[in-house]
Amino acid sequence: MGHREDLLEGAKRCLLEKGWVGTTARDIVAASGANLASIGYHYGSKDALMLEAFMRMTEEWGDEMGRSLAAGAAGADPGERVASVVDAVIEGFSANRPFWQAQLEVMGQLDKHPELKKRFAEVMPAGREGLVALFEGVVDTEVTEEAARTAGSLYHSLFIGLWVQWLVDPSFVPSGGEVVEGMRRVLAGTVLTGHRQGG
Repeated sequence: MGHREDLLEGAKRCLLEKGWVGTTARDIVAASGANLASIGYHYGSKDALMLEAFMRMTEEWGDEMGRSLAAGAAGADPGERVASVVDAVIEGFSANRPFWQAQLEVMGQLDKHPELKKRFAEVMPAGREGLVALFEGVVDTEVTEEAARTAGSLYHSLFIGLWVQWLVDPSFVPSGGEVVEGMRRVLAGTVLTGHRQGG
């Protein structure tokens, strides 16, 4: 690897170990084996490097999750598929808690870093598209703009809700089956009765 990739890998390690706020340029240099001047040369600033590292980690998570779900999602009953994806997502939280803690910390920095906020806004449509692909068991190119805007927004809201609940206390997080049952009750208008229409 060259200095550019070394810096990126070092920044990723620092994000997991020290967080966004706790990481200094010198920390990244120590973790990467590169020199201080190379941060400015390759990325312009420490924050720009940290942002790139954060985005790369998020993309890698999405790719890994997509691969792990690809076999079981296709052709499944829609309710079973959504439940399966929810359970896999929650299991993924547990497998990499430092990453999800770093995600929450980064979200808290948005108002202090306009460029970070702008980048988040730019990638949000692609993120929703990716979540539709993940939950529906298809490739991104099969997801229409309308599906990303509607179902993608729903999946995004569900994902963030599960993630924050899990960070507070994993015992608060519903199972995939409970999430699907909740959706069914909401749509059937039977939230308070606990019975599905016709069931």
